[in-house]
Amino acid sequence: MTNKQVLSPLPGTFYRKPTPDDPVYKTEGDSVAVGDVVGLVEVMKSFHEVTSDVSGTISSFLIENEDAVMAGQPILELSD
Repeated sequence: MTNKQVLSPLPGTFYRKPTPDDPVYKTEGDSVAVGDVVGLVEVMKSFHEVTSDVSGTISSFLIENEDAVMAGQPILELSD
């Protein structure tokens, strides 16, 4: 079993859902394909989609909703 990570493309605040009232994009145990949106990073009131560049099953999120994140920081881990 190979562990892969999805990294933050930008520094900012990570959000797991598009709005406070919407469900999360993905949760632990969900399958992820290349190009799937797994969250948002907000930088100065501008929201950028975080898409996966690998496929697999989400084994864990490494940061919480609304946590500060740095560019290149792992957001979640995927397994095959």
